[in-house]
Amino acid sequence: MSRGKSIPWRKRLHNTIYESNTAAGKAFDVGLLVMIIASIVVVILDSVESYNQKYGRVFDVLEWTFTGLFTVEYILRLISLKKPLLYVISFLGIIDLLAITTSYLSIFFAGAQSLLVLRVLRLLRIFRIFKLTHFLTEMEFLKIAIGGSLKKISIFMLVVLSLVIILGSVMYLVEKGENGFHSIPDSIYWAIVTITTVGYGDISPVTPLGKFIASFIMFIGYGIIAVPTGIVTTEMALAVRNRKDKHETCPGCGREGHVRDALFCKYCASML
Repeated sequence: MSRGKSIPWRKRLHNTIYESNTAAGKAFDVGLLVMIIASIVVVILDSVESYNQKYGRVFDVLEWTFTGLFTVEYILRLISLKKPLLYVISFLGIIDLLAITTSYLSIFFAGAQSLLVLRVLRLLRIFRIFKLTHFLTEMEFLKIAIGGSLKKISIFMLVVLSLVIILGSVMYLVEKGENGFHSIPDSIYWAIVTITTVGYGDISPVTPLGKFIASFIMFIGYGIIAVPTGIVTTEMALAVRNRKDKHETCPGCGREGHVRDALFCKYCASML
């Protein structure tokens, strides 16, 4: 086949698999979602012992049928892209690969088939089908916000870690190694549970000073919840302020989120 003919063929395949602005593309995506949901239902029902005993054979046949179809679909996705490796290492590409490999891993590792429920993550493609691509954009904003605030949160968590070590050690001394505070690690565990406002209640101070320190840690816990929330919220506001995305899928790597007037993909430099 000549190069001139292969490009339109690959373009049509790309539009069918990655876009939903055509009848073929929408039918492909809807059919894919139906298979994903059906395969998840099969995995869930197969985990029920009574169903497994009656229909185990049927479930096995269905599961390997779905695995074969998903494998073909994944290969077609790679064929339709000019730079398939970039799709393989993308978020949706990794999810697609995990959805396939879990089935093959079950051949060598017993129990690996339970990981097939990871296919539920592939339902993220429903956003593209119903033109809800702004949801994917908001996910991109969240990723940018978390990336921008990662250093600040890391420093904050280091401070929290130091705080629970200090307070846990103090509680060990105050309670004199009794009432569940048998060691400094046990006391640090209590401090973590208390400062995160989880409060299992399996360890609790008895002495008046211990109760006072516990109350102090509980108040700190509410402030600790607010700090990382404020950091991420600020970064999200900055990301929204700089919004310039457009929702066109790159024919080279299959990614979205390009600048609205961009002519080339910012990930692989392919023409949009």
